[in-house]
Amino acid sequence: MKTFKEFWPFYLSEHSNLTNRRLHFVGTLLVHIIFISLLVTKQWAFAWALPIVGYGFAWVGHFIVERNRPATFKHPLWSLRGDFKMFYLMLMGKLWK
Repeated sequence: MKTFKEFWPFYLSEHSNLTNRRLHFVGTLLVHIIFISLLVTKQWAFAWALPIVGYGFAWVGHFIVERNRPATFKHPLWSLRGDFKMFYLMLMGKLWK
């Protein structure tokens, strides 16, 4: 895969289980909430929580629910971009199946 456009179908196939997608959604939503809280409170010492919360929910979805390996290990930046794309598509009601 040489482009994100080529990566996206693979990313979706690795997130075919609705429970996995929901776990990703919750994790990414919490990342947004924590990030906004950090901006408002300027308590940057708590920034460590961002990857733990985001990846925590996602990895439960992969290792326990979907029983596959997160794409983050081979394609970290595209995977992060895919997480946010999937989150916003789900937020708009376009990717709940």
